[in-house]
Amino acid sequence: MKRDGQNVVLRFDLTPPQHMQVACLWTRTEIPGSDDLWSFAAITDEPPPEVAAAGHDRCIVPIKSSNVDAWLAPDPSHRAQLSEILADHERPYYEHQLAA
Repeated sequence: MKRDGQNVVLRFDLTPPQHMQVACLWTRTEIPGSDDLWSFAAITDEPPPEVAAAGHDRCIVPIKSSNVDAWLAPDPSHRAQLSEILADHERPYYEHQLAA
């Protein structure tokens, strides 16, 4: 991001400090004659106010511990459950500072 025309890097820390489970999608691509390619993408949403105030327009989605198993092994007959998990996510507070 830029401040006063200069590129700056911000560091975000959870307050209080805590572990988080981040909602991600992943895939494996088989490449003949080469190693498989594993890739993933973290799911983002609108940022909480303190992240938006720092100039960011997206934030990762931390899912609740109680929803991890359902996220990792979803029921194909209840796909709406995944949207429910994303909507009912943790809402930690993020402090930010300039990264060293």
